[in-house]
Amino acid sequence: QVQLVESGGGLVQPGGSLRLSCAASGSIFRINSMAWHRQALGKERELVAVITSGGSTNYADSVKGRFTISRDYAKNTVYLQMNSLNPEDTAVYYCNAVVQSTTDWRPRGYWGQGTQVTVSS
Repeated sequence: QVQLVESGGGLVQPGGSLRLSCAASGSIFRINSMAWHRQALGKERELVAVITSGGSTNYADSVKGRFTISRDYAKNTVYLQMNSLNPEDTAVYYCNAVVQSTTDWRPRGYWGQGTQVTVSS
């Protein structure tokens, strides 16, 4: 089994910053891509940013220039640095990883439990 645990969410004022972390653990053979998604109240879940095993990154247009995704390969951890936050960034943020486990080499997607980010004055 593979577990993803997120941390770093909270309440921040408009224009502020937060850094989210997501650590993967368990029967991991290889982690392919890691990503952050978010779901605002009443809306569908959307991709925010993704980073591949080779370090390539891609961002949603709405966060380009404000958010940065990075990865610590040794710690199986992905980060999301969020700057210049605005109320439209308010959502539950979910970590996702595509993992080949030691018991099943087929790549499978795993999700964290989510962390709330609220941007409000």
